[in-house]
Amino acid sequence: MKFQKYHALGNDYLVFEPDEKYSQFTQNEIVGICHRNFGLGSDGILVGPLPSKKADFGLQILNPDGSEAEKSGNGLRIFARYLWDSQKVGTKEFTVDTLGGVVSCKVSDSADVITVEMGQVSFRSNVIPVNLTGEAREVIDEEIKVGSEVLKYYAATIGNPHCVIPVSQVSKEEAMRLGPLLENHENFPNRTNVQFLEILDRNRIKIEIWERGAGYTLASGSSSSAAGAVARKMGACDQDITVEMPGGEIKLVIDDEFNVNMAGPATRVASMELDTECLK
Repeated sequence: MKFQKYHALGNDYLVFEPDEKYSQFTQNEIVGICHRNFGLGSDGILVGPLPSKKADFGLQILNPDGSEAEKSGNGLRIFARYLWDSQKVGTKEFTVDTLGGVVSCKVSDSADVITVEMGQVSFRSNVIPVNLTGEAREVIDEEIKVGSEVLKYYAATIGNPHCVIPVSQVSKEEAMRLGPLLENHENFPNRTNVQFLEILDRNRIKIEIWERGAGYTLASGSSSSAAGAVARKMGACDQDITVEMPGGEIKLVIDDEFNVNMAGPATRVASMELDTECLK
């Protein structure tokens, strides 16, 4: 099986273009392919382009634990770059159908910047979803108990669920300690992505990320979008926001209705061929 490997600010994916023989990967196959010691190593697999009645291209996003993701901002930029590299698109805008909705993408002339219209962020508990007592509402600055600790959090979705924890200073250690507990918290029936958010100024934030199904992650487009939207909801940031992550920076424009435009790079790494012996 042939795969194309890319990374978006250190968040790496394998692109697999299916043929007529392909049905689908099993959960064990996904885990094996993504394993960094026993497989090709990645934060997930992008299966596409697939046929779609809603968009120009369909895309399936697979997490390294074998689950399926609704949406991935970095994954979408990588997929757009792959379509550009394989001459399936040029510099005109095109649409991609994901489990989390249809998005539009555009690749710059030199393919160094890919722009994705990520959609509209919602904070509504019944949309995300979040298990709460009482009526459905926006989950804004509420308390969540993690072990013996009580944290303040915002919940959001941009096609996939997010739990954003504002902090005075982000750290990898805290993301790795609390991330898995929040990902699997009873408040989130579909599990959740987790971001720790530090406001730097009106146009810049810093985040550390624990990604659902993948663990600690150097960068994430959907996490950037959710955290940026929370920063706007807090009244701490304006519409143009730069997001700092361990892997690099993403640029966001978030309007008053919380529609998110994301721009950032995607880098080609290698063309790889998997020997199925490693999956036995």
